Amino acid sequence: MKHILITGGAGFIGSNLALKLVSKGYEVTVLDSLSKQIHGDHPEETSPLYQSICGKVHFIKGSVTSREDWIKALRGVECVVHLAAETGTGQSMYEIQKYVNTNIGGTALLLDILTNSEHSVKKVVVAESRAIYGEGRYYSEDMESYVYPNERLDADMMKGDFEVKYPGCIRPLKLVATTEDSLVHPTSVYGITKQVQGQLVHLVCPSIGIAAVSYRYQNVYGPGQSLSNPYTGILSIFSTRIKNGNEINIFEDGKETRDFVYIDDVVDATILGIEKQEANGHVFNVGTGVPTDVLTVANTLIEKYGIQVPVRVSGNYRLGDIRHNFADITAARSILGFEPKWSFSEGIAEFVKWVNRQEVQKDNFEASIAEMKQKGLYK
Repeated sequence: MKHILITGGAGFIGSNLALKLVSKGYEVTVLDSLSKQIHGDHPEETSPLYQSICGKVHFIKGSVTSREDWIKALRGVECVVHLAAETGTGQSMYEIQKYVNTNIGGTALLLDILTNSEHSVKKVVVAESRAIYGEGRYYSEDMESYVYPNERLDADMMKGDFEVKYPGCIRPLKLVATTEDSLVHPTSVYGITKQVQGQLVHLVCPSIGIAAVSYRYQNVYGPGQSLSNPYTGILSIFSTRIKNGNEINIFEDGKETRDFVYIDDVVDATILGIEKQEANGHVFNVGTGVPTDVLTVANTLIEKYGIQVPVRVSGNYRLGDIRHNFADITAARSILGFEPKWSFSEGIAEFVKWVNRQEVQKDNFEASIAEMKQKGLYK
């Protein structure tokens, strides 16, 4: 397969993937709407992500919700890497129709075209998300088994009790890595849409003779990610706060954890899924398998930038956020031969070097919080 379409190919993951594929000799088409939230007011002139791929790929400005744009983008394509999506758990809880129309509707439209039209597509690779696992996987000593807690209750978090719970369990639950066969039970609209995207691709594609592969990316970070989007990317949000000399508000108690995976590792894993026939039909977690707490992230960034700003562990929280989640990457290792090359300390050092070369962005975090508070999602 030499001609690849990347939807959302001007985004953070998509643009890095596109450049790596071009360097390997692939012909790449990108379909991207150049969303203002990611690329700014004048993306063709000012977006570094768009500029990085401009002239190196066949670029189509369009939407995955448009049949005409899909048909134009699919011409001659042998593999579709479907990354285009509305992202962010918080926003998804009040921009519900937008998330469903883009994420589920756009995927359904692709599959409808592939089912009912002539095309040359042999494989579809779709980005799911760790968000589909909801609160993740734990071991209960009381139950002597793995359990999957439901979303945390507003009443508990209001009292400062942020840990997950499971009926019948008295002793604290032990966090364990999330495997691909773990219970899928998203706690946000975003998570639901990513779940359905993956289910649609794995249901429809095999029925029409197309290979299906999906990736459940953990928290992807690295040089090139948006520093102006206040809704997603904790490293970017904290960096922009620090660069503007503003206080960092640590939600909950700061002990919530995420699995931060460097962009180069994500690109490598995705290309393995494109190139390897062994990947067909599989779902893969992509992460490092190492959880890092949010307070550590904030303190590490402050130290590396050398800029002292107040850090306040506020006890504030957002409905729809999860407490912990980190990936079991055994399947990616054994089937794809994937091994993450970047530790968090190495990756964050590269990220900080890159941020230091960028213009300081306007800090829109407080406006995003005010918006969520107005919707009753920020407490």
